[in-house]
Amino acid sequence: MELHQLRYFLAVARFGSFTRAAEHERIAQPSLSQQIRKLEDELGVQMFDRLGRHIRLTTFGERFQEHARRVLSNLEAARRDVDAMLGLHTGPVFVGVIPTVAPYILPQALARCSQACPGITVNVVEDLTHGLLKGICEGELDLALLSLPVEAPELVAEPLMRDRMLLAVPKQHRLYGRRRKLRLDEVGRERFLLLKDGHCFRDDVLEVCKRSRLNPQVVFEGGQFDTLMAMVAAGAGVTLLPEIARSRYRNGDVGLLEFAPPEPTRTVGIVRAKRKFLTPAAGAFIDALRSLAARRSNRDNS
Repeated sequence: MELHQLRYFLAVARFGSFTRAAEHERIAQPSLSQQIRKLEDELGVQMFDRLGRHIRLTTFGERFQEHARRVLSNLEAARRDVDAMLGLHTGPVFVGVIPTVAPYILPQALARCSQACPGITVNVVEDLTHGLLKGICEGELDLALLSLPVEAPELVAEPLMRDRMLLAVPKQHRLYGRRRKLRLDEVGRERFLLLKDGHCFRDDVLEVCKRSRLNPQVVFEGGQFDTLMAMVAAGAGVTLLPEIARSRYRNGDVGLLEFAPPEPTRTVGIVRAKRKFLTPAAGAFIDALRSLAARRSNRDNS
């Protein structure tokens, strides 16, 4: 049994296609198929049901998949461990980030990391929280930027920054133009526009409303802030927006209002697996995130 056979097997299982797996592994499709057949012959079982264009794992294949992932993950950890002993700040880092954080923090963090450690390659996956947690637990991601708390015994979370929430209203709204900061109970009767289920910022907003004993009237659910803000500008309702997005939406037909203390907030942090080895490259990217967060905190407090 060869390591490349395990890689090819996992690629076919991932893509459900010998052709796409071969393209991903940069090998001719007949050669990949031949290696899969050799693996099946050696094990004495059929790993895939070949149903025309549809390729599915058999029961044996599903069980073998777990072991194949573990073998390759352990091998990668061994390689990274050796690199770490050599003190190399080079190599890949696999980072996950939620959509309500990615556009506002990631570009600056990537620039800082690239400047400090040009030998590091950062591979980014943008997904919702549950997808990123799965990637961390399966060893596909070194770390992820998420909204905290994330409670799981196999994970470790580090708070990175406190992100205040703002109220976005149309500029013709009755609340716009007031000089004082708002109380949350002043918006209890407004029509709310929220992100769809699965977005952690939606959960953060609903938790804020729950603590303030508000029962928001939700009239629209969207998949991204751009959609919500366009709806706000059209007068369809109001929404809460993280402060890190302020600079992107401060102009136009939408007004951003601040809340009086205690301000609604969320906490953005770094999440990673406890037992996954933290490479120097991943550590350097985390340092870039910490530096960026500290700079933002100093700017906000000045």
